[in-house]
Amino acid sequence: MMHVTEEKQHRDFATEVLSALLATDPTEKVTHVRALHCTGAVRAALLPCPGVPGRPARPELVAPKKLPRRRALSTQAGRFALLHALAHIEFNAINLALDALCRFVDLPVAYYQDWLQVAQEEAEHFVLLRGLLQAMGGDYGDLPAHDGLWEMAMDTATDPLERMALVPRVLEARGLDVTPAIRERLQEVGDSAAAAVLERIETDERGHVAIGSRWFRYLCEERGLDAEQTFRQLLQERYRGRIQGPLALEARRAGGFSEQELLWLQKCVAQNQHPAMGSAAEEKAAHV
Repeated sequence: MMHVTEEKQHRDFATEVLSALLATDPTEKVTHVRALHCTGAVRAALLPCPGVPGRPARPELVAPKKLPRRRALSTQAGRFALLHALAHIEFNAINLALDALCRFVDLPVAYYQDWLQVAQEEAEHFVLLRGLLQAMGGDYGDLPAHDGLWEMAMDTATDPLERMALVPRVLEARGLDVTPAIRERLQEVGDSAAAAVLERIETDERGHVAIGSRWFRYLCEERGLDAEQTFRQLLQERYRGRIQGPLALEARRAGGFSEQELLWLQKCVAQNQHPAMGSAAEEKAAHV
């Protein structure tokens, strides 16, 4: 039986995480996360997690198709739009990490320690990107954005295994693929400050994907599931998009992807199709 003091610690920690998740002001949210990180993590207690996290009134959230077309990175307006989009991703990533902390209970202490570390690093990424926006005379919220990341959080709200598979191992892993080219382009146009921030983000995100992989495999083992087969099945059944390339193979290996997973993902990229379409084609071929 859990000791009364220990139970209170768990509930206090969960309450603080929930306060951070519900904070609408970006500066306040970052302050909450930093304070949580300083105190260290304990197990979460069962508290109701929100369907919508705390976020500021701006940016205006629109459908992805309604976002304005990006300008060239050789222009300040183009770089501002890119950095604003990245800041929005990192702000949402803070909420995703906090949601992973408060939504899923009865997991090992190391799970909560890992996701608290992720929340803290995402908060620092947001601060760095927001600083770049402010140095350019603007701020986070000046441009419209979309809500696709949080939609995936709600799609995986009932199962930590699905969350670990589809958020860090799909959405965040895509960042491993695209960030190096963006960083190099920023360096080419002379924005070394932004390039340095992206290098920091790129390094940390490898660790975030690795954390997702570790807990995905842990949960598969706990349930007696084959991790590679389960990952493939979840992409086929739950992921709405296509697998896009090129894949950053070394970064994905560092993020915990197996060689079999990478081979299958590369096949999806080469065939330019949704994972489920590849599965159907393979099944048809097997019966010919």
